[in-house]
Amino acid sequence: MSMTSDGHVEAGSGLRPASRADVAGLPVEVAPRLLGGVLEVTVDGETVAVRLSEVEAYHGRGTGPVPDPGSHARMGPTARNATMWGEPGHLYVYLSHGIHSCVNVVCGPEGTAGGILLRAGEIVRGRDVAVRRRTAARVSVPAGAASHASSPVGAVSPPSSPAGAASRASSPAGAVYPPSSPAGAASRAFALPHRDLARGPGRLSQAVGLRHPVHDGIDAITSEPRAGAVARLLLPDGLLPQTVSGPRVGVAGVAGTAAFPWRFWIDGDPTVSPFRWGRGAREADIRDT
Repeated sequence: MSMTSDGHVEAGSGLRPASRADVAGLPVEVAPRLLGGVLEVTVDGETVAVRLSEVEAYHGRGTGPVPDPGSHARMGPTARNATMWGEPGHLYVYLSHGIHSCVNVVCGPEGTAGGILLRAGEIVRGRDVAVRRRTAARVSVPAGAASHASSPVGAVSPPSSPAGAASRASSPAGAVYPPSSPAGAASRAFALPHRDLARGPGRLSQAVGLRHPVHDGIDAITSEPRAGAVARLLLPDGLLPQTVSGPRVGVAGVAGTAAFPWRFWIDGDPTVSPFRWGRGAREADIRDT
C-alpha cells in the first residue's frame, strides 16, 4: 500500500477517499463495500491505518423494510445512539460492556439511523503505535474484566486455536514485543501477533486510538478534527470477489441468526475474528430451519 510523502495512506492503487454518497445507502448495502477499504486515524500526531477485513451492518427503526432487533437504534433515538441518526460518514463510537470502545460508520439517509460496525482489519500503517496502545489497554484493564480485554467483544478462540494455544509457545509467529511494559519482566506475556492487533471491534478501536465518548461523531469524510483526532475513510474501487456473509457475531436471539446474514468478511483473511453464537441465537436459528 503506497504512502504520501507525509506518511499517510495514498489515494489511488485501488483506493479513493469516501464521499457522503458512498455511505448514504442502507447499511446492509454499504457494508460489503467497506471491505478492503482503509480507516486512517491520527490522534495527537500519531497515525494508524487499518485495512478493513470484517464488518457488520445494523439498521435502525425505519431503516429499510426489515426491522433490526440487534440494533442500538431499534427503539428510536436516545442520547447513546444519537450519532446513528445523523449525517452519514460520521463515526458512531460507543462503549461495549463498559470497557471497550467500538467504531461504526454511520450510513443511510440522515434521520433514519444505521451503522456498520468495524469488526476487524490489518494494521497497514503505524504498527508500533498500535502495539503500544493495545499493550497499555491490556495492562490497565480493571480486575474482573480480563476476559473481555484478552479477546475482542463477542469473540472466542477459533477451532484451530484452542484456549490453550496462547501458552503453546512463548514466542508466537509474527508476534510483536513492546520494548517495555508496566508488568516489567512479564513483557513477553504481552506478545501481540500482527493478525491480532485489530482482530475484533474493541481491539480495532484501541489500535486506531478512537475512544468513547470524546471521539463519538467524528467525521471520516471531511476529516474535521475532534478531541485531538482526525479520521479518514478510503474505499476500494469495487466489491472484493472474496466477500462472504453470514450471521453476526455474539448477537442475541433471532438478530444473531441466518435471518440476518449481515456480517461481511474477506474469506481467508487471517485478521477476521472468530464466530460465536449470541445468547439464544443458536436455538432460534435451529427453529427457523
